[in-house]
Amino acid sequence: MNMSGESLLVTIIVGVVAGWLAGQLVRGAGFGLIGDLLIGIVGAFIGGWLLPRLGIHLGVGIVSAIVNATIGAVILLFIVRLVRGGGTRWGSRWR
Repeated sequence: MNMSGESLLVTIIVGVVAGWLAGQLVRGAGFGLIGDLLIGIVGAFIGGWLLPRLGIHLGVGIVSAIVNATIGAVILLFIVRLVRGGGTRWGSRWR
């Protein structure tokens, strides 16, 4: 798989924005710039795999890519919270 410099840059931007948005939506889940980037990129893969299987198609373009990646990142953060044991109390902050 070859990625041009432009598509790599768009992927990084989408990952950072989606990771940051997911960190804002899931209270206390910010991981810094690099962590948010990784959460966003992994979330993009999760959202890209899961949403079509659920019959959800958001369209094309960068906005739909950000929304898709954010949904996947939020799902990932909830899974991480459950694995770490912080998911038993709603509204609790991660430490």
